[in-house]
Amino acid sequence: MSKDNIRGVPHGSAEVPLSILELATVGEGGSPAGSLRDATELARRAEEWGYHRIWVAEHHGMPGVASSSPAVIIAHLAAATSSIRLGSGGVMLPNHAPLVIAEQFGTLHALHPGRIDLGLGRAPGTDMATANALRRSAQVEPDEFPQQVAELTAFLDNAFPPGHPYAKILAVPGGSSRPPIWLLGSSGFSAQLAGLLGLPFAFAHHFSAANTEPALDLYRSVFRPSEVLAAPYAMIGVAAIAADTEEEALRQAMPGALSWLRMRFGRPGPVPTPEEAQAYPYTPAEAEFVRDRLSTVVYGDADGVRAGLEALRERTGADELMITTMVHGGAARLRSYELIAKAYGMPA
Repeated sequence: MSKDNIRGVPHGSAEVPLSILELATVGEGGSPAGSLRDATELARRAEEWGYHRIWVAEHHGMPGVASSSPAVIIAHLAAATSSIRLGSGGVMLPNHAPLVIAEQFGTLHALHPGRIDLGLGRAPGTDMATANALRRSAQVEPDEFPQQVAELTAFLDNAFPPGHPYAKILAVPGGSSRPPIWLLGSSGFSAQLAGLLGLPFAFAHHFSAANTEPALDLYRSVFRPSEVLAAPYAMIGVAAIAADTEEEALRQAMPGALSWLRMRFGRPGPVPTPEEAQAYPYTPAEAEFVRDRLSTVVYGDADGVRAGLEALRERTGADELMITTMVHGGAARLRSYELIAKAYGMPA
């Protein structure tokens, strides 16, 4: 597998590739169908603007997130575009049988060779009751993740040793190549595993900012060169919102912060409108939570967001930035990604 399937090429004046994490967020008054249409339009425009890849996150049972089936959405986005890379950010592997994921992503790779990434996470992406319903079993534990990754890799490579119970099982369609595997994480567990396996690593800075640098340091310190990577390659997910003014960017950022607040206290719902977020009667503790959440979001006008992204890149040494934008409505999201691209002179 060529390292070019992993490492991207920066565009414009960007020092590293810029990519997108897509959740197909559903705004108050909207619908999942509308959000998926917005995601398709974003993929088309992101390709024009020079973003390197779009990954789709796996979440379940959340009224404000329509990305419950990454493989299905990836297939649709890939068919609507021609060159941008598509992938999972990620497939929550404990929710699935590894053979099923091997077949799904083998199919995606056969349909769109050289454009598919397989990002894997070990969290359920939902509450445990929903996770148990997905798995049909309560027996799968996150600590089994290394074994699941090894099993999935063996299915993709048709590489079970003789005598293994699965040695005669073929993950069809297979072939001489497969999508690159990434490990995703928000702590040191997957960082260490990615380093030991010589795989690219994506860290969820957008919701675990305090752990970013320790996890990246751990990944780099334990990294072992492999057939797919001679040196570490670390991408970080970062929440960013650009608007025409800093005031408007803050106004657009507040609904996402309120959504996080509601999820934290077990009240998930559609992304509220800016007006609803502004009028919400925050308690002192809730206001502190929102301030803390906003401190991890890079928001402002285009130049301000670029400066914030560059400061984060320099501090972490990230090889790629994957931007996620939780706002109310597709138009504001498109505008944010467009402004960021223009700030970097992309796609030239």
